[in-house]
Amino acid sequence: MKRIKKEKRNILSTFYKHFVELPFKSQHVKMLEREVVGSCQTLLDIGCGEGSHVCGIASQIEYSVGIDSFGPSLEIAKQRGVYTETKLMSASDVRNVFDNDSFDCVVAFDLIEHLEKADGWRLLRNMESLATKKVIVFTPNGFLPQGPLHDNKYQVHRSGWSVSEMRMCGYRVFGIHGIKPLLCETSSPRWKPKKFWKALSVLTQPLCLGLPKIAFQIFCVKEIC
Repeated sequence: MKRIKKEKRNILSTFYKHFVELPFKSQHVKMLEREVVGSCQTLLDIGCGEGSHVCGIASQIEYSVGIDSFGPSLEIAKQRGVYTETKLMSASDVRNVFDNDSFDCVVAFDLIEHLEKADGWRLLRNMESLATKKVIVFTPNGFLPQGPLHDNKYQVHRSGWSVSEMRMCGYRVFGIHGIKPLLCETSSPRWKPKKFWKALSVLTQPLCLGLPKIAFQIFCVKEIC
């Protein structure tokens, strides 16, 4: 009986990992791959953290730079070999370090919500100046309260960004990570049992892709002419 119960747990664990957990984590990475690979050879990742967002496509990009103001996370990205170069610096300094039109694509994943609104608008303008082909922004849909995480004071959320705002600025917007009410801070399910609600979130992802206003996060792409 114990052996049968253990086998059932293993089957459920395998199902959850391959059909719930991995799809939930990788949807925005797949979107990034679709938008970048084959069309962009150089990339700047602003606020790169540990490099987890770009890790899956790093080998398919000729030259990439990751910058972050939190040293421990940047060191992990460096050890992983995600980027051609890494730089410890603030997002506000990019215009002082890089020239206009320096990269095919400039991305900011889970960054703009950590800035005050005026600084966020400034970041978008700077990204658009540095890119020659595309700018990609990944952020929560609207304001999502969050305090410091993992001893990183930069993890506090200071602003929210809506689908309407991003579209007004010329971005194509896609919904990511399922229906917004199902999840809370750090993309964790709002209710228990958490595995059930995360699975439900994954099932709603296809619906949210074309209806970003109901999604938990938004994936925004702007073509630079």
